[in-house]
Amino acid sequence: MTEITLELPLPPTINSYWGFSGHRRFLTLPAREFKQQVAHIVNQQKINFEDQKLSIDITLFWKDKKIQDLDNRCKPLLDSLVQAGLANDDSQFKEIHIYEGGILKGGKTLIKISVID
Repeated sequence: MTEITLELPLPPTINSYWGFSGHRRFLTLPAREFKQQVAHIVNQQKINFEDQKLSIDITLFWKDKKIQDLDNRCKPLLDSLVQAGLANDDSQFKEIHIYEGGILKGGKTLIKISVID
């Protein structure tokens, strides 16, 4: 497999990904739910790029007209893909392209991952 396309939920922002209690850091409920959804989708496809170098195109569709930062959604998305077993480490993503796709009820993410030869 040299290329895949997946539709995923909209990732939480990095600002809402981690919660803090004193000196303890933990994943928030939205972060845990997002990771579970991504794992379910990736596991259904039986996808694993092992240690190959990868390129990813990310198109984010916002759920409302609120001003959003594209880059705040990237790290939670890549971490979730790795934890789901799609790749061994997020350092494998050598090219990252992020696009705004407009507004869509509920929001969503479209990704295309390709192997770099």
